[in-house]
Amino acid sequence: MRGLSRSSFAQVEERFNAVAGSADLGTLSDELFAIADLLDREHGLRRALSDPARPGEQKARTVRALLGGKVSEAAVATAEAAVSVPWSRGGDLADVLERLGVVAAAAEAESQSRIDDVEDELFRFGRIVAANAGLRRALADAGAPESGKRELLRDLLDGKVAPTSLRLITQVAVHPRGRSLESGLEEVGQLVAQQRQRLVAVVRSAVELTEEQKQRLSAWLSASYDRDVHLNVEVDKRVLGGFSVRIGDEIIDTTIVGRIEEVRRRLAG
Repeated sequence: MRGLSRSSFAQVEERFNAVAGSADLGTLSDELFAIADLLDREHGLRRALSDPARPGEQKARTVRALLGGKVSEAAVATAEAAVSVPWSRGGDLADVLERLGVVAAAAEAESQSRIDDVEDELFRFGRIVAANAGLRRALADAGAPESGKRELLRDLLDGKVAPTSLRLITQVAVHPRGRSLESGLEEVGQLVAQQRQRLVAVVRSAVELTEEQKQRLSAWLSASYDRDVHLNVEVDKRVLGGFSVRIGDEIIDTTIVGRIEEVRRRLAG
């Protein structure tokens, strides 16, 4: 988000935090997703509610008239706050509501002591999708009905992952909002990690790391970045030896392949 939208998001987040404490977080998450999806579908409504020339109070009244009695008071209050502030672009309005829907889902998982499960399950499902072309096509097909995608995900995941994981995976698959399935899952995974102010490190290794190795690596990275670091470990036979770690745009590469590439770059230079 640009500067104006970042400032507006902080105001909306403050209102969200004030009303979410007494709300059913799973329901609130679903409702915020639904409102974001409504704005994505109804372009005229989105333009009207994000129009900077219209007074915020007027737009808030429109939201209450439209949503009051249909969703929870917490969802209405969050949407009112979102339309009452200016955004750098109209699409930011729906983006913010979806983002807060993810935050509500992550908060629910944390309250159930399942946030670690959710982070791992989002990562693993992303890898499953990347490795299964048929599943990826079925979920990425823009012409496929939403009900079919939801049913497919329920059949695959219900009872096998945390309810929050199923909720978030379904949102990304059914409403990609211009994202690929893999990038959407990664984006949501980062938001879940931020719920506890943690960084996510994607580790590629030729062999599965032991629990002791994971703990030592996590402790070293946490000390290096002065923040908790959650590891998502991916076994990749192409690594040959060592491992690589990606945190955001930064890569720590100790693999044999990485060392060879570094030598080649130096020779070429």
